[in-house]
Order: sequence, then structure tokens, then C-alpha cells
Amino acid sequence: MAQPPVRVVFIGAGPGSADLITVRGLNRLRAAEVVLADALTDPALRDEALQAEWIDVGKRGFSAESTGQTRINALLVACAQRSARVVRLKGGDPSVFGRLEEELEALHAAGIGCEVVPGVTSALAAAAVSQQPLTRRGVGRSVAFSTAMTRTGDLEARRSADTEVFYMAGRQLPSLAERLLEVGWEADTPAVVISRAGWPDECFSRHTIATLAEADTLHFGRPTLVTVGAGARAVAHTP
Repeated sequence: MAQPPVRVVFIGAGPGSADLITVRGLNRLRAAEVVLADALTDPALRDEALQAEWIDVGKRGFSAESTGQTRINALLVACAQRSARVVRLKGGDPSVFGRLEEELEALHAAGIGCEVVPGVTSALAAAAVSQQPLTRRGVGRSVAFSTAMTRTGDLEARRSADTEVFYMAGRQLPSLAERLLEVGWEADTPAVVISRAGWPDECFSRHTIATLAEADTLHFGRPTLVTVGAGARAVAHTP
């Protein structure tokens, strides 16, 4: 069966500053006629597609200010039906906590062809700014990504890999520390907290699980990740 022509391109804009987008993503963006953009994408990217119609469809956690997913799906279909070059610009990587599945399903149901251009997810930017590799030879062979908060508002912690990365963790660091102990992590396990990774004002701090709550004030109100385990251990001679 012939595939429908691509009318919507999902682009991972990267985790912060505009220059973290991929070359392919930038080229696709420059050709766009309509751009549906997330809240956490760099506004400077608008300069790369001045000819396009820009539509803000940002999500801000579970805030009432967020654009609902059903509305985003409908907008994507409507835009693709009137334009041949639609870009869905997402922060980080579209496939990592980006609600990509729902949007692909809506477009596929409407017979609209899609392309997905990967981006740099914030966990990788966090590892870069702290200079703490997520994998380590011999001791860090597995990495797991999860959200600290579920959609029902429950806090979850896991111990399923050598390195655990918790997205959207900024509002509950003291509680997250308690949950980590409950699921079997030792109190002296290294942990690193990174907020606004990939932006000029990125910030990170090193802790153990026992002292993780101390990071609450430093990172309060900022998009925050927490890395626990082998990938949070400081590299020798790191400042």
C-alpha cells in the first residue's frame, strides 16, 4: 500500500537553547508553513521560520494554562489538511515523554503522512552539564527514564536500572528522597539535580539521597531532572 505524502514533521528542538536542534530539524523547520510549538522550545527558533504561521500549543505540567491534548490533535489534523508543510516542534526528543503516540495516531487516522526528526532529550543535556556520563564501564550498564509524577498526581520512585533519571521532579524533591529509600536505594547513593539543562542559566548540584531535599530551594520553580545511581557518581577530579 502506498504511503501518504508527508505533511507533518515532528521535530525535537532539543532541551534548551536554539543551537541544540539538529541540522535536519533546522532544515525542516525553515521550510515550514505552519509551526505548532511547545512552551519550552527556544523563542529564537521563530527567526528560522519567519514565513510560517506559529501556533502556541504549550503544555506546562498539569496546569490549567496548558493546551489540552485533544485540542492539539485536532489542530494538527486541521493544519495538515490546509497546508503541505506543518511542523510540530517539541522540546527535547519527541519520543521521550512528548505525547508523540497520541498525535501520530490522530494523524494516521486522518490519512496524513508524518516524519519524526529526533532531538536531544533533557537527560542527555543534564549529563553534559554535570559532566557525569549516564553509563559507566562495569558499574553503569543500564539507564531508565521515568517521570517522578504520574498523571493522577502520585509520586513514584524506581530502582530498575543502574542509573535512574526522573523527569519533572522539581516540586517534590524531599518526598522523592523518601520514596527512593523505600524502594531500596541506600541513603549514601549519589544523586545529582539539574534544572534548566541546555539553557544559559542551567544549574546542577550534587547530593546523596539522604541530602536530596537540600536541593529544593536551589532548583525551586524550574524544570528539573534528578539522576540517581551510577550515572550520578562524580567523575574523578571533577570540580
